[in-house]
Amino acid sequence: MVSVTSHDEDGAPSGPYRPGYELAAERILEIIAESGLRPGDRMPTENELAAQLGTSRTVVREAVKILSALGRVRAQKGRGLYVSDDEGMLGSTGWGGFFLPTDLDHVYMLFEFRRVQEVEAARCAATRATPAELHAIETAADLCREGHVTGRTELFDRGDDDFHLGIAAASHNPFLVAAVREARRLQRQSSIIGLQGTLGGHAEEAVAEHAAIYDAIRGGDPDAAARAAAVHMDNTLEDYRREIQRRLFG
Repeated sequence: MVSVTSHDEDGAPSGPYRPGYELAAERILEIIAESGLRPGDRMPTENELAAQLGTSRTVVREAVKILSALGRVRAQKGRGLYVSDDEGMLGSTGWGGFFLPTDLDHVYMLFEFRRVQEVEAARCAATRATPAELHAIETAADLCREGHVTGRTELFDRGDDDFHLGIAAASHNPFLVAAVREARRLQRQSSIIGLQGTLGGHAEEAVAEHAAIYDAIRGGDPDAAARAAAVHMDNTLEDYRREIQRRLFG
């Protein structure tokens, strides 16, 4: 049965509220992985999933909408549900199985991988960025700051995406660009399903860290840019860790 809270041994609620469709989305991903379904494979129907999860078809339908938007499930009218043909660098075939957005080990490993990417991208950008690319990075950092100051999460997220992808573009290494884009896409899945897009307590520090990375890149100092990027990634992971702990234990 899909519930909205976890329970302790006495049956009393022990965790914060989580919407049923979010839990259902999480379980559907686990079912795909456990069943060994591959991209293009047909999935159980909404009714079958509802029966497996012990919930309503309405909840399953909302979960499918989330997973469709994330590119994990494809709904074909009149034909049913299919595992998406996700052939991205870090997609199902690249990982030898599905990335589970709520698996903490996966999240931490993804951050380890992102750290390698972001540090090297910043290092390369410090010696390769053009004036136009520097302007794009600065504009993205400003958008992030505006999103934080005004409390508009969508602006912060858009600026954050533009900032990191802008640095990757300024590295002039297409493999880094692809890797950064794919890793951020997977991280977004964790935010949407597991953390519901929470800005977290690191937003203010992230704005300052973005500025430090930008200043080092603009100054043409690859070592300083790499150090600033490493600090940013380490602090971002710590923010995720705190948020996960808060959601698990209140």
